[in-house]
Amino acid sequence: MFLGQETHVMGDWFILHFTENYGMAFGFQFAGEFGKLFLSIFRILAVIAIGIYIYKISQKKHSTGLIISLSLIFAGALGNIIDSAFYGLLFSESNFHQVASFIPEDGGYGTFLHGRVVDMFYFPVLKGTFPDWLPFWGSERFIFFRPVFNIADSAITIGVFILIFFQRSFFKK
Repeated sequence: MFLGQETHVMGDWFILHFTENYGMAFGFQFAGEFGKLFLSIFRILAVIAIGIYIYKISQKKHSTGLIISLSLIFAGALGNIIDSAFYGLLFSESNFHQVASFIPEDGGYGTFLHGRVVDMFYFPVLKGTFPDWLPFWGSERFIFFRPVFNIADSAITIGVFILIFFQRSFFKK
């Protein structure tokens, strides 16, 4: 797939949209190349800490829901780390006119921990136009739920929502 190419799976509701995320959530970047390295190292340390915490609470027989929600966050974060660590080493640069090639002769576009994370799921749930009378945004088009994300992002989001919704039962003490 070309960068930015879309494949409509279910009309305009479920779209596979190939994009590469340069930074963190919603494409936010953090201080260039050193920021990317710092972010990657921070992610690795966070995943190690979450893994240790999951191991400790599973030994103490904590709530299964807590272990599952933290495991979803752990797995999603690990998936994004693997993507970020190796994608740039294994693929050439892609753009709107050229598909990235797998294991190019010249090497990938990035170094270890400097790759991008591939996002592909796009669910523009609601499209429309703001009413004319609305200040600032009157007559402008809007799309509800614009983010393009991947399976790892979904696992993290679901894990966080489970933690938020069931925190009282998970952390009774």
